[in-house]
Amino acid sequence: MTETQLKWLGYGGALLLAIALGFAAAWFWQANAYKAKLAGQDAAHQSDLTTIANAAAAQSRTALEKQQQAEQALADLDTKRTKEKADALAENERLRRDVADGNRRLHVAGTCRSGGGNVPQASSTTSLGDAGTVELAPTAGRNVFDIRAGIIADQAALKTLQDYINTSCR
Repeated sequence: MTETQLKWLGYGGALLLAIALGFAAAWFWQANAYKAKLAGQDAAHQSDLTTIANAAAAQSRTALEKQQQAEQALADLDTKRTKEKADALAENERLRRDVADGNRRLHVAGTCRSGGGNVPQASSTTSLGDAGTVELAPTAGRNVFDIRAGIIADQAALKTLQDYINTSCR
């Protein structure tokens, strides 16, 4: 090879080396730019995740507070209705004891019409009118109080269910 060719070969090699160094520099420059961009995106992503987590925690706290308030309202309602039922049943039992002890009497108001039922038709224009009151037998009186106790329990259950629906199912 001649000296000129060697010279040109040296320039070509130097040029190739310069191009390779330029590519390497551009590559590193671009890599640093991408690293910075990715770091910024990562920070923004972490910030978004923190915001979402804080919002979810706030919603969870609010939901828990609402649930606790609803549970307390239902507990208060249950206490109120249980007391009302117990009071009504105690009154019923007091009335039952008074009738059993003879302190009270259980009477049923009634009327008898001359043309109805087992009462024979009167031959005159007068009627029997108000028959006054009829006293029940002791067994029948106890049965009336048993029925009344069932009614009290049923009404208490219905009131409790209505209040539950009005409180919980809004």
